[in-house]
Amino acid sequence: MSRRAGIGLPLFSARSRAGWGIGEMLDVIPLTAWMERAGVSELMLLPLGTIPDGETSPYSATSTLSIDPIYISLQALPDFARAGGEAALSGDGRAALDAARASTRVAHAHVRRAKSEALDLAFTAFLADEWGQLTTTAAALAAYVARERWWLDDYALFLALGQSMPGMSWRAWPAALRDRDSRALDDARRQLAREVLRHQYSQWVADAQWREARRAATTNGVRLIGDLPFVANTESPEVWARADEFLPGVSAGVPPDAFSDTGQDWGLPTYDWNTIRRGDYAWMRQRARRMAALFDGIRVDHVIGLYRTYGRPRHGEPFFNPADEPTQIAQGTDVLTILRSTGVELIAEDLGVVPDFVRASLTSLGGPGCKVLRWERDWHAPGAPFVPPANYPPMSAALTGTHDTEPLAAWWAEASRGDREAIVALDLFHERGVANPGAPWSGRLRDTFIELVYRSGADAVFLPLQDVFGWFDRVNVPATVGPHNWTWAVPWPVDALHENDEAAERAGFLRWLAASTGRAPAGLH
Repeated sequence: MSRRAGIGLPLFSARSRAGWGIGEMLDVIPLTAWMERAGVSELMLLPLGTIPDGETSPYSATSTLSIDPIYISLQALPDFARAGGEAALSGDGRAALDAARASTRVAHAHVRRAKSEALDLAFTAFLADEWGQLTTTAAALAAYVARERWWLDDYALFLALGQSMPGMSWRAWPAALRDRDSRALDDARRQLAREVLRHQYSQWVADAQWREARRAATTNGVRLIGDLPFVANTESPEVWARADEFLPGVSAGVPPDAFSDTGQDWGLPTYDWNTIRRGDYAWMRQRARRMAALFDGIRVDHVIGLYRTYGRPRHGEPFFNPADEPTQIAQGTDVLTILRSTGVELIAEDLGVVPDFVRASLTSLGGPGCKVLRWERDWHAPGAPFVPPANYPPMSAALTGTHDTEPLAAWWAEASRGDREAIVALDLFHERGVANPGAPWSGRLRDTFIELVYRSGADAVFLPLQDVFGWFDRVNVPATVGPHNWTWAVPWPVDALHENDEAAERAGFLRWLAASTGRAPAGLH
């Protein structure tokens, strides 16, 4: 593909004036309109899958195939309007909505409380006005359910069963349901028919709004890049439906490395790759199909895990699965080939300690890896100089940061004198007159970093929105839990960006950079 530039932003951060305290699918429309003015042609999002109550991380989703109903724009849902709209909310629901809107951060619990009640009201109205009357709208839902049955049946039934047995892991369900006895599943579908339909309805609404947002983004010249999380939460219909494809009692993570003496235990299920290979990667083929239906491209999270997964059993020593390098190479090649066969662009998250054979494999497959500016250094040369971004290979994606790193402003503020001296030794800092390693963070320094990455040799460039503006706010601090993670929101409503002088200035700067570095979308002048 041609040289291009993108913005990285979690959907939940992109709030609008009419929203319910969280970025929603239809908020993609004004956001991508601003991006069009900025000459930015790709929006990289975090996973959109349904997150369970009490969780905020998009990487701990109940489902990697669904769209979390928390992203539905209630103000655009006719069924909710017919049910009475916001005036129909209970006192508790109204209080939750008010608290969500008043919060400077995304108050996930309040948002989910208010939206769950609102969707219940909308669904009840739909049952009475559409489903019970066998209208054409009801027929549209029925057609959606039939088309998406391959994943939606398990998803809706799993959630309905979970609601009927609150607080209970599916592994503790009655044996017939736990082991998916077909007669028991049929009985459950009949007994829980209303709740099953309720979850199918929410996905249908989400699908319609996502398609509308994606059409508008395309009109604005912006491609949507999704995120393929490595695996779903253990309490997931995807694990329940394919329990034999996961290793019981083994948690996925990463081994010890230069950044952690103990490695990481993610508490997520570990693939049984032997079983998956014997099944010709059927599950991976389905995931690829679903991602291609939702996005123009995908960031492949923890790509090394597709070659080999690091498992941590409750008892015994951690291990790599598969264990030998030839099998790892063959497996990773197979899985990535499946993902590429859908036609979507792939960007491989190959950060951290990655064996050389993984990057060699990615190169042979035509899959760009990631080049995060602050980590691209010649570690074997004296002083570990930064690799000039102009030397990045075309088949790569250059980034100033990720959702797991501090923004550039915070990095500069905390960087050692040596790191500052090494970065400003790059030619562009001298050309722009900002080569003083002792200088405080400034707009000129910010723009030099951005220009440096725009002028890189990488075909793709992605900037976290915080780096575009020079903000210090971060999305997530790995290995920590708390309200500081996954709750950051853009300080202005995204539907007001066109009214904001600073946003207009930033759009003009990016537009100039796109034109001067060959990253301008077709038709940009």
